[in-house]
Order: sequence, then structure tokens, then C-alpha cells
Amino acid sequence: MDRAQEGGINDVGIGALFGLVDYRFEILAIMEHARHLEEDYGCGPHTVSFPRIEPAEGTPFSQRENIPHPVSDKDFMKIIAIIRIAMPYTGIIISTRERPELRDQLVRYGVSQISAASETNPGGYDEEGDNTKAKPYEKTGSTGAQFTLGDHRSLDEVISMMIDGGYIPSFCTGCYRKGRVGADFMDLAKPGLIKEYCKPNAMFTFREYLEDYASPETKEKGLRLLKELTQTFPKEELKRRVEGNLCKIGEGERDLYF
Repeated sequence: MDRAQEGGINDVGIGALFGLVDYRFEILAIMEHARHLEEDYGCGPHTVSFPRIEPAEGTPFSQRENIPHPVSDKDFMKIIAIIRIAMPYTGIIISTRERPELRDQLVRYGVSQISAASETNPGGYDEEGDNTKAKPYEKTGSTGAQFTLGDHRSLDEVISMMIDGGYIPSFCTGCYRKGRVGADFMDLAKPGLIKEYCKPNAMFTFREYLEDYASPETKEKGLRLLKELTQTFPKEELKRRVEGNLCKIGEGERDLYF
């Protein structure tokens, strides 16, 4: 990460593969790494990831009974909560390694970025036939998968879950395209000013998803959520701008962002 910063990369993400050593050491190491990046480069990590070791083909070490320091679900939730408190500005990522019911819970503990419909084997996203699709590890022979997936839900199912929880699924890339990265992003994120951009842009990209990809059921409840959230903007001018862009997207315009 030091070499990346020195090479001109503004945003870096850190994390640890949990299960190799005592998770308490990993938490302290992550926080110390973030402190070091802030002190030396003026910019902490944009994201933090928390993968746990999952079974992988040809790797006996990864089987659950052989993991040196397994992390329970209870301790895993504690890890997420601690890092969220210690680094309120950072994005916290949870992958499809984890089970659906646990991922649904972790969103409430501070997770802000989740994947969906992931494939971890070569050719996993090829649309030609099912023979290239990775199946659950325990049920197949060789798939070449990097690790076992815990959450096999479709993107629409994950989006539906988030809507039910009152969350805005965001597909926004506005900050990267506007240059709000690195130290500039941190200057907005730490005092909470980034929400002036994040919330509207999340709503715009969410509306695009609902119009172009969502199932009818997901679209219906997603539009209801957007209507409710539009009324929560305290500034009337911002509220009008958001309503205007949402209407434009509904009429066919795309790629609108602040």
C-alpha cells in the first residue's frame, strides 16, 4: 500500500484473511495500518475487507477442521462493529463467502459494500451453458473455484433484501468520475459531508437499476422506497434537484450524478 500511494494511486483498500492468526491481532494490525497510511500519506483506507478462510479444492489447510484460528459468527460480527467504530469513514466489504442470513445481519453492523451473484472459478461468468458455472463446493468435482461461496442468491434477491431493510442499493461511481478520491474524499467523508453526494447518487443509480434490470416485484417496492427517501432531504433545493433527476431517469435518461 505504501508503494501504491507513492506511485500515485489515490485510493487503497486493506484487509486480512481471517483464520490464519488470532483475530484480535488482525484487528489491531488493520487499525495500525490505517493509522500509518493517514500519518504518512494523509489518507486512510477507502475500504476494508474481512474474508474468512473457506474450503478450496486441493487445499487441505482450508478445510474447516484444519483452520488454525477459526472465527465464529459472533466474533465476526464483533470484528465488523469494532472496525466500523474505529474507522467510520471507510467502506466495509463483505463478500459472498458468507451465508445469506449472516450477510443480512452484518449490513446492520456497519457493512456498506456487498457483492452478489459472484463466481470464483475461471469462466464463471460465461453465459454459454451451465458447465462453466461454479456450483457449491461440496456437490461437485473439480470446478477450479478459488473458494466456496456461501451466498448463491441472485443480484435481484440481494437488492430485494436491502430494500426490505430500508437501505438504498447504490451502483454509484460518481466520486471516481468527479475526482473525489484519496485525500479529497477523506476531507468529505470524515465530517460526513460526502452524504450530500452519496445519497442522491445512490438514488439515481438505484432508479436506473429498477428501470432496466429489476423484477416487477423488486421494482414496485424499490420505487416506493425512493419516494419515501426523497421526502427526507432537509434542503428544499436539493430535494427538487433529486426529484427532477429521478423523473428524468424514469423517462429514459441515464448516467445522471452529482
